Amino acid sequence: MALGEYQAALKLGRRQYQEAVLMGKSPYLPVLDEILEGKDIVAEVSLGVMDIPLDKIVGTKTTGRTTAFSNQFMPLLPEKSEFGAKWSMLYDHQIQEGIHDPIVAYEYMNKFYVQEGNKRVSVMKFVGAYSIAGSVTRLVPKRSEDREVKLYYEFMDFYQISLNCDVTFSKEGSYRKLLELMGRNPEEKWDDETRMMFRSTYGRFAKAFELAKGDRLDLTCGDAFLIYLELTGYEETKGQTEREMYEALKKMWEEIQLVSRGSQVALVENPDELEGQKKNNLFNWILPSGKIEPEMLTIGFIHAKTGATSSWTYAHELGRMHLEQVFEGKMKTMAFEQVNTEEETEKAIEDAIAAGCNTIFTTASEMVNQSVRSAIRHPEVRIYNCSIRMSYSSICTYYARMYEAKFLTGAIAAAMSRCDDLGYIADYPVYGNIANINAFAMGARMINPYVKVHLEWSRLKGADPEERFKEQGILYISGADMIVPEHRSREFGLYRKLEDGTVENIAMPVWHWGKFYERIVRNICQGIDTEAMKGKKAVNYWWGLSADVIDVICTQNMPHGTHRLIEFLKNSIRAGIFEPFEGFIYSQSGNIECKDGERLSPQEIITMNWLAENVIGRIPEAEELTDDAQRLLQLQGVHVDEEQHTEE
Repeated sequence: MALGEYQAALKLGRRQYQEAVLMGKSPYLPVLDEILEGKDIVAEVSLGVMDIPLDKIVGTKTTGRTTAFSNQFMPLLPEKSEFGAKWSMLYDHQIQEGIHDPIVAYEYMNKFYVQEGNKRVSVMKFVGAYSIAGSVTRLVPKRSEDREVKLYYEFMDFYQISLNCDVTFSKEGSYRKLLELMGRNPEEKWDDETRMMFRSTYGRFAKAFELAKGDRLDLTCGDAFLIYLELTGYEETKGQTEREMYEALKKMWEEIQLVSRGSQVALVENPDELEGQKKNNLFNWILPSGKIEPEMLTIGFIHAKTGATSSWTYAHELGRMHLEQVFEGKMKTMAFEQVNTEEETEKAIEDAIAAGCNTIFTTASEMVNQSVRSAIRHPEVRIYNCSIRMSYSSICTYYARMYEAKFLTGAIAAAMSRCDDLGYIADYPVYGNIANINAFAMGARMINPYVKVHLEWSRLKGADPEERFKEQGILYISGADMIVPEHRSREFGLYRKLEDGTVENIAMPVWHWGKFYERIVRNICQGIDTEAMKGKKAVNYWWGLSADVIDVICTQNMPHGTHRLIEFLKNSIRAGIFEPFEGFIYSQSGNIECKDGERLSPQEIITMNWLAENVIGRIPEAEELTDDAQRLLQLQGVHVDEEQHTEE
């Protein structure tokens, strides 16, 4: 009999016992019957015979054998006891033939508790097996607002389509995010091949994560797996070995650590906040003061489209040209256009680095994951991505508080319109854009308490917002922020449709990307850099009117009195004495989103997923949008938690 192995297991069990006592924890196995005292179980569901991951088996159903094991299922009874003899016989059986008889267990909150087969579990854990067959009964708790219960109900939905209980998360919405990263439909049941591939992939990752000492972090292996998939992609991950995963994990460890600390984001709302943050940077060996000269910077801009076909790219190209004018002859910039896929983004960044770029701006949020991967691979290069609500520490992100300008254009529209109905055309239902819609509605309502903002989406399949507004007789419309050079149209900014079908422009929100880039470059040159925060916090520049990076340009078609009012509001926001999202704000569902005397926090503004009560329309579902829009939604799309109310 395998008495030597039992002695080794016993030694391990006694060490686990002592460690638990020293830490003030119970040294024995948890007992499900005790855990369930006072709990409301609403259903018992037979799951049949399944492979149970051994790391999910955490305790016993009853108190019968609990003191025979440490809290990690290693034996505690002497080797010469009947218990020791039976354990040794089971070990021999496992080595020679394998343990095949299923245990009997209960599953509660995605943890398993053994009713029959504790010694089998102990042996299998000792030999390092991954799973054991078991006949399982699920105990379903009553729904509640408790975070653990809500996570468990999300798990049960995931299990229903995947039959997988290996992966667990600590944040709500993670199972949905996992399916998105896998490219799976949330309603589509997995076939055997998909289940086997996922389990094999996740199993290899779990071993790599354990090898990297991931158990020391305050997050689950599943949480780390999500980060890994975001940066590597599921298709590539499936083909990696455990060793390749471990090597990749070491390179992205700062990002993993950031999540374990709660994904802290240093939101820099004003450039002046960076004063005093000088650091010893890469160029200190040349200039001991920490400052560098513009001549030492070669800056690459990577765009998803061309300046001729995209107003967004055109605006950033104007920003690049602004840099060349401000630092005339002192700085080299270059642009890479029509970069649409992960592969193209990787190649463009590599090409930029090969061409000598030591600072790179990727101007589309879809490029964020590859930007992080490239930053991890090239720590000597500064990489910035134009996006918000991204918690990565290897890069900096930047965006503008456009909602401040939208508030002003909403006030202008209400001041000039002779009716109570205004139009608003939005493109993508992503974080940031919802705040823009609501700010426009807030600005309009401040001028006219009866105003309604009719919301249309330009990226809906078969959408024709202009035709909808024509049918409704809506004349004042907030459209795209800028024109597309190749498409001559005056339907941009805030405009009015005249009876003859022509357009009268009134005001236009402006992104001053040139000033944005100039401030960032000057910070780099002065040694006011954020690289010291790498691995500690994600840094996001989120500047607005106060930084002069956005503005509203008004035409002569606007009355003088309205112009004075807008200048007053603009200066009040710029000085910080007025905030668009302040005081009582109700959503369409009637919920109070902001109370009297309070103002929404930056995080609440960025992650806004509701529409103001005077907005007529709704946030569309992903499947209603065009394919391009759906891809962007997977990255930064809002998830609507409350029931939306649509007014018609």
